[in-house]
Amino acid sequence: MERPAPTPAAPRTIPLSLFAASLLYGGLCVLAGVLGTKIADLGQWPVVGHLAVESGIFAFLTLVVLASATAELHGTATANRLVRLGFVPLIVSMLLLMLVIHVVPPAPFWHDQEAFARLLGQGARMQLAGLVSYGTSQTLNVAVFARLAGRGGHGSALWLRAWIASLLSQAVDTMLFITISFAGVHDAATGQPIPILTLMTGQIIAKMLLSTLMVPVLIQLAVLLGRKLDAPCENV
Repeated sequence: MERPAPTPAAPRTIPLSLFAASLLYGGLCVLAGVLGTKIADLGQWPVVGHLAVESGIFAFLTLVVLASATAELHGTATANRLVRLGFVPLIVSMLLLMLVIHVVPPAPFWHDQEAFARLLGQGARMQLAGLVSYGTSQTLNVAVFARLAGRGGHGSALWLRAWIASLLSQAVDTMLFITISFAGVHDAATGQPIPILTLMTGQIIAKMLLSTLMVPVLIQLAVLLGRKLDAPCENV
């Protein structure tokens, strides 16, 4: 007697909003490091004065918004999984950059190897700082956002929860990255220790300002778009 063929497992589905967020999240993890090679001038502001910040913050704040929106739409566990998977494109891009800069020789007619290496090459210490600060700050962002939502995982004042979580996570991100990267390092020109507290304070102020301007608006748009993507299609 022949045994009946096993019933095939139902295909695993993923909500469209989570699929789109995952693609964008992975790309932005890589892009944040590239954008960070440019220092952006934010101009003169009342009280705090003139501000400048590394341009990677624009991509990183979008990562913060995507992680918070994922927590709102699909739960804290899914958002934390998204953050952990972000290490994959980060590490792969670091390894590829190291390969291209230090192993693959430039073409004889291409004379920009030094500039390429200077802009995109990072030492092991800064790479470690980037991984530690990314994982810690993004995990903190999701945890604070979820905690403020309450037991149900969804709460009112979406923009306020995302904004508070962003402020805390960006402060921690900056403190970790600058401390790991520059603690004990001396300026090559002056021989003096790099003033990490001054550097840290300016970066935190600039990032908090950008968080205030960007996150409340972007989180509302991200969650609204996510709900539209996941809404069932109506037959015409």
